[in-house]
Formats: sequence, C-alpha cells, structure tokens
Amino acid sequence: MASRSAMQRLDPKNMIYRFLGSTGLKVSALSFGSWVTVGGQCGYETARDCMKEAWDHGVNYFDTAEVYASGECERAFGQILKELQFKRSDMVISTKLFWGGAGPNDTGLSKKHLFEGMNASLERLGLEYVDVVMAHRPDRKTPMEEIVRAFTQIVNSGQALYWGTSEWNSHDIERAHHMAAVHSLIPPVCDQPQYNMFWRERVEGELAPVLANYRYGLTIWSPLDNGVLTGKYNEGIPADSRFAATNAAASDKQNMVNFGKALSSAEGQAKIEKVRRLTQIATELGCTTAQLALAWCLLNETVSTVITGASRPAQVTENMKALDVYKKIKGMPDVVGRIEEILGNRPAEPELWGRWN
Repeated sequence: MASRSAMQRLDPKNMIYRFLGSTGLKVSALSFGSWVTVGGQCGYETARDCMKEAWDHGVNYFDTAEVYASGECERAFGQILKELQFKRSDMVISTKLFWGGAGPNDTGLSKKHLFEGMNASLERLGLEYVDVVMAHRPDRKTPMEEIVRAFTQIVNSGQALYWGTSEWNSHDIERAHHMAAVHSLIPPVCDQPQYNMFWRERVEGELAPVLANYRYGLTIWSPLDNGVLTGKYNEGIPADSRFAATNAAASDKQNMVNFGKALSSAEGQAKIEKVRRLTQIATELGCTTAQLALAWCLLNETVSTVITGASRPAQVTENMKALDVYKKIKGMPDVVGRIEEILGNRPAEPELWGRWN
C-alpha cells in the first residue's frame, strides 16, 4: 500500500499548467517521459521513485508508447501507477501507436493495428482509458480517412479522450484536419515533435502555420538533445551515460550508440562548443546548463509541455528547477538575445511581402 502522501495529490505552487492546444485539458509545463528509462535503463524501483518525485513537484502529464522497451515500458508504467495509487483524474496519460510488433499488421496506422494496439496498450497499462493517444509517425501506406476514422472510433469508444500525432509534417496534419471536417470526424489536437535549442526548424518553421490555424498543441520531446545540452558530453562520453548504452533496452541500444558517434563529427563538435558557451550564461544565472535549456523551450508559448526524462530521482528534482529559470529569463531579453547569438539557428521568418502586423 502506498503512503498517504503518495495517494493524495500535492499542490506545488511552483508548477505551471498550460492548455493542450485548443482543448480545455491542462497539462504541466514540465512533464515526465519514459523512453529509454522506464522498463529499460532504469530498474523498477528507480523508475517508480522518479515518477513519484515528478508527481510531488506538480507534474500531471506522463508519456509512454507501445514501442518503448518493446512494451515493457507500458507494463512497468502501469505497475507503478497501481502501486503509487495516484488519483486518476489528476493525471494526464498519453501513449503512442505505430510499432506494435513483428507481424505484417503490427506496424503502421491501419484500423486493425490501431484497434488491437490500443487494446494491448490499455491492458499493459492496466487502465480503462488514456487521455491522449498519438499516431507515433505518419503512415503514407494507409489512407488518411481510415486513420482519422479509426482514431475517431477509439475516442468515441472511451479508450482515449483525445488523439494526436507525433513527428507529423504540416501537410499530413492539414490532411487529417481536412478529412475530419469533410467526414464529420474528430481531428487531432496536438503533435509530439523533437524540439530543443539545436532542433528548431520543424516547430518554429514548418509547423508554424498549423500551430496558428488550429491552435495545435505541442508535447515536445528531447528538450536536452539526448543529454547533449546538459554539458555532460563536453569532454567525451562517460561510461555510465545514455550514449554508452550499457543499460539501454535492446530495442534502443543501437540508437544510443549512433547518437554518441555523431558527437565526434564536425557538426557534433560544433554543438559541444556552443554548449560550453551556454554553460557560461547558465553559471551567471546560477543554474545548470540543462535547466537553462529546459527553460528556453518554455519560452515558446506554443509548447504545451516539455517532456523530461530521468534515470534517478535527483535528476527529476533538478529538472523541475527549470521553472524558476524560465520565470527569470522571460523578463531578460538581453539574456535571450545572447542565447540566440550563440545558437545562430533561428528559422527564417515568413516573407510578408510588405505587410506588417
């Protein structure tokens, strides 16, 4: 039995809550993601303690996917939720469907896989419904109408309250909304793209019209560029780090190794040099480089929530301090300007052809 403090929802005054796009659903500005860690890099007890620490800091959004650790992530996730007895109405849980197994119909966004994948995810999670289910990637082999109809039926069945996309481009999101409008179906409400100081074009460039036209929500992942923006790789790859891949799940191991190798390239070394300069600003602000990078993501008001990860509770605690850094730097345009000068990668503004706001 969980302790009383675990069962009751705390009310940390420091957490910020934002609406998920155009919906009435409020999500914590910093959230907890489970890729690589839960069911993989972390043992059960450590993952449980990390989720408890996030909860105690006001995090209400928890993200997972059917593919993470080949389903073990969802299974561990569900066991943790059951043990800690979090109040379900205080939680916002999302999962993602696309890669469900090796069978010919276990991958993609066919109606068959979406229905069977949704049932399997809920069984592993031990839940009656998730708040948000996402199409983990676009599927050009399945008609868009079939995809939108299937997600509409999942929402109407009560297995999910909303549906969204992950790493979809603006054209596919637009097509999904068109199909929903033409056939009186339910449109997606958010996307889960990669977004950080080094990865900006998709969110600030390509998706900008969609975000404005549909007030599309964003639940961004990899805000620390797989740890590069923490500064821990400035002097090489530590033996116990994510890129060393010693504790990664088999399904994630090669990705981690490849990410690590990329740091030795000219582009990777240029990133490291920028991180060193960002560290100087962080030191002046009295925070870590990671906290500065998380706070920077929150400066983008189109971001609904920043998904953070952790392999130990202390990391969760440190991540949550990024809220104070965000509150500080949003009123310091000179600091934001210095950051932009270091990054030098702001996507070009759209041509207004002589028009102005």
